[in-house]
Amino acid sequence: MTLWLTRHAQPLIEAGVCYGRLDVAAARVATQACASQIVKVLPRHIHIITSPLQRCEQLAHEICALQPDFLLKTDPRLQEMNFGSWEGRPWADIDAAELAAWTDNFAHYRAGNTGESVFQFMARVADAYDALDPLSDTLWVTHAGVIRAASLIGSGLRHISRADAWPKEAPAYGQWCKLTV
Repeated sequence: MTLWLTRHAQPLIEAGVCYGRLDVAAARVATQACASQIVKVLPRHIHIITSPLQRCEQLAHEICALQPDFLLKTDPRLQEMNFGSWEGRPWADIDAAELAAWTDNFAHYRAGNTGESVFQFMARVADAYDALDPLSDTLWVTHAGVIRAASLIGSGLRHISRADAWPKEAPAYGQWCKLTV
C-alpha cells in the first residue's frame, strides 16, 4: 500500500509567522495548480484523508472536483502541530529561552507552553498511520510537520528525543511524496 503525502499550497499569511493550528486559507491559484498536477499521478480509486484546516480542505476539494470518484474524509489527527501561545506570532519574536527549552526537551516540552509536545504530536500522527487500510492506497492532504512525522513513523521511529533528529526536509507548498506502508 502506498501512502501519498501532499502539503497544502502557500498559506495566506506573512512569511516567518508560526501558524501550525491557525486556520488560514491557502492561495487559490496555487491550490488549483497543485490539484491539477497531483491528479495526473494518483491511482484511480485512492482514498483521500485531509486535515480539517481550510488550507488542506481547499486542496482536497479541488482534487475531488477534478476526479470525483476519489473518496474523501476529514481526520483531525492530520492537523499540524499545536504551537500553543506561539501561534500567530513571528518566530523571530518568540523568546530565545522558550525556543531553547523546547529544543532541550524536544520530546516532552509543550510548544508555546499550552500546545503539543512532539511526543503527543507523533502519537497522534502514528494513530492515524496505524488506522490506514492496508488494501487501499491513500492520500493525506496535510502539513509539513505531519509529513515529517509520517516519514519518521514509516521508517520505524515513533519517538524522538532530540531536535536534531527531526527531519529538516519536507515537500514544498503544493508538492507531494510517497511512502510504502
